[in-house]
Amino acid sequence: MTESNGPVPQGPQDHQHTPDWEKRFRAPRVSLPEWAEDAPDRSLFVSNATGTYELYAWDRATGEQRQVTDRPNGTTDGVLSPDGEWIWWFDDKDGDEFGVWRRQPFTGGADEPAAPGLEPSYPAGLALGRDGRTAVVGRSTDEDGTTIHLVRDGEPPVEIYRHGESAGVGDLSHDGTLIALEHTEHGDAMHSALRVVRPDGTPVAELDDTKGGTVELGLEVLGFAPVEGDTRLLIGHQRRGRWEPLVWDVASGEESDLALDLPGDMSAEWYPDGSALLVAHSFEARSELFRFDLATRELTRLDTPPGTVSGASARPDGTVEYLWSSSAEPSAVRSTAGGVVLDPPGLKSPGSVPVEDVWVEGPGGRIHALVQKPAGVSGPLPTVFDIHGGPTWHDSDSFAAGPAAWVDHGYAVVRVNYRGSTGYGRAWTDALKHRVGLIELEDIAAVRAWAVDSGLADPERLVLTGGSWGGYLTLLGLGTQPDLWTLGIAAVPVADYVTAYHDEMEALKAMDRTLLGGTPEEVPERFEASSPITYVDQVKAPVYISAGVNDPRCPIRQIENYVKRLQARGAVHEVYRYDAGHGSLVVDERIKQVRLELDFAARHLPRG
Repeated sequence: MTESNGPVPQGPQDHQHTPDWEKRFRAPRVSLPEWAEDAPDRSLFVSNATGTYELYAWDRATGEQRQVTDRPNGTTDGVLSPDGEWIWWFDDKDGDEFGVWRRQPFTGGADEPAAPGLEPSYPAGLALGRDGRTAVVGRSTDEDGTTIHLVRDGEPPVEIYRHGESAGVGDLSHDGTLIALEHTEHGDAMHSALRVVRPDGTPVAELDDTKGGTVELGLEVLGFAPVEGDTRLLIGHQRRGRWEPLVWDVASGEESDLALDLPGDMSAEWYPDGSALLVAHSFEARSELFRFDLATRELTRLDTPPGTVSGASARPDGTVEYLWSSSAEPSAVRSTAGGVVLDPPGLKSPGSVPVEDVWVEGPGGRIHALVQKPAGVSGPLPTVFDIHGGPTWHDSDSFAAGPAAWVDHGYAVVRVNYRGSTGYGRAWTDALKHRVGLIELEDIAAVRAWAVDSGLADPERLVLTGGSWGGYLTLLGLGTQPDLWTLGIAAVPVADYVTAYHDEMEALKAMDRTLLGGTPEEVPERFEASSPITYVDQVKAPVYISAGVNDPRCPIRQIENYVKRLQARGAVHEVYRYDAGHGSLVVDERIKQVRLELDFAARHLPRG
């Protein structure tokens, strides 16, 4: 057994001799720029240019860029005010996600409290007004549940909403007279209902698609129309078994169903003049963009390359900027006008190999898996099953430095969009209930059987790995499927479900109650069946665990409980703890973690 809390080593500065897998992490990356509604030349983006992910201001008129935040553990949560005058950013402690909003002038200057009078909390949404002095701030704490406050400069915050279940701020209307909220007062954290209120908290309209029983449908706020006095709210719904956009006039109650003839899930946002919608369409792990004209109801596909669009925004001139990548090509901010919008200088990230699609018959239906393997190499290969987190998320044909590092070292990588994943319809996502963890592992085992039978994977050299929910499934799989896996690598996992429930942030407690049907005291048998620590004595494979000591999502105490059980058995395991939260925003730290994982696999896998 090995435990490590040592300093993060500095990576090599001579990039000529830096291996490709490390270059992918070190290469400067940027997010899709957010631009100010009333000052579109002013933008905000996230970059790792300094080696830590921080917020940057960009004046498009002058080309000037400046770093806004500078914290040891990085900053990614920021919002630009509609007038372009202020940058709001969330200030937590070392990644614990518990803190307060601060703001800084766009042109630079000292930070100041953005919402004086509000105590630290977990964030539950934020909407900023066009007047430059109004904000709607959502907060979540273990004691109060969710509270939402109206904040105006020079005035004390006013509470306009409070409930014990999870909720959040959706949007603030263009004229500041309407506030859209998402809430789960019905107790189902997977399916929100909507409420629109006035700034004093008075209800204006309600929309609730939750049906109870076995059929439950969710709603989400996509944004108010960007037009003065316009009461149209763009929302997402699941009425036809998938996510689709809908325009709801909250004043009249009229609902305008787009009824777009596209397979898969859709989301949307307004074009700046409110005449059209930018539709993001996701299907079978890839995505594309469309323009939908609300007057003519014409749907026009925008020219984007095959792969994944992970964010898009329509500009005032009608062009669309989008963040795109594929498994073979690193991410870039592009424009439908042509070319790259934001191209950071410095080291360029090497590409990787394309992904191959595999469909496997499973116990709950066809399972989609994405496979990468070293070029020109035939199997059977040592194979990494890299399991995504969420669980309501999915792997896509997008660039990922972690899987590419395994491929560089001679491994095949298989990623499984198990039941519970998004992007394959509501029924596939909602299948994840009560038998939590066990359902996903049935699908992963089916894909594993295909990988072995097809000759891709060496059954004696199989790695189960993942982070967050993927880390949870790794530990649960090692205990419930001990003969299927050669070793396991779990990052920031749930390891002891009951202890995790009692220590985690309130919003995640609500999600766990929804998934498992109650609290650990109400349904103890379900928590026990879904908890990795229940099966820790059945684990045969060497186990590597990494954990952030400030993690509010997969807290450290429940991981220590699991590790103590491994220690008591004398099981082969290694633990790495680092001073951050649910993952790290520091590039050197992330490289160190990948290096430790690669080394662990090299030492414990049999040689082929």
